[in-house]
Amino acid sequence: METLRIPCVCAEGALPLYASQSASGADLKSAAELTIQPGEYALVPTGLRLALPPGVEAQVRPRSGLALKHGVTVLNAPGTIDADYRGEIKVILINHGKSPFAVSPGDRIAQIVFARVEKAELLPAAGLPESARGAGGFGSTG
Repeated sequence: METLRIPCVCAEGALPLYASQSASGADLKSAAELTIQPGEYALVPTGLRLALPPGVEAQVRPRSGLALKHGVTVLNAPGTIDADYRGEIKVILINHGKSPFAVSPGDRIAQIVFARVEKAELLPAAGLPESARGAGGFGSTG
C-alpha cells in the first residue's frame, strides 16, 4: 500500500506520531492547558493544520486509554476533516468520568486516521431492490 504524504504545519513537538509500527492512528496532541469538569466538554486545539489530497479524509477518534482510565472521549467520534479544510484541527473532548480531567500542552488527546473516500451520485428511485435483511433496523440481525 502506498504511503500518503500529507503536508502539515504545526508547532515543534506537535507532529502526530504513530505509537507503534502497525498503529492505525497517529496521536494528536493538545496545544492548550485546560480542565474539563465531569459532564462537560471542551474544544481542544492541537496547533496542527493539514493539506489533505482530494479523495482523502482524516478521522479524529478517541484514545482507548483516556476512555478507560478517565472516562474521556471524543464527543463527535469520529470527527471528519475534509480534504479542502486548511484550518487548525481541534478536538471536542467530553469528560464522562467522575473527576475533573486536566489537559496540558503535549498531552496525547485523540488519534487521527486517514481514509480514502468515494463520492456518490444519489439517484431518486421509486423503490429499492429487495435484500435478505430488508428494512430490519437496530438489533434486527441478532
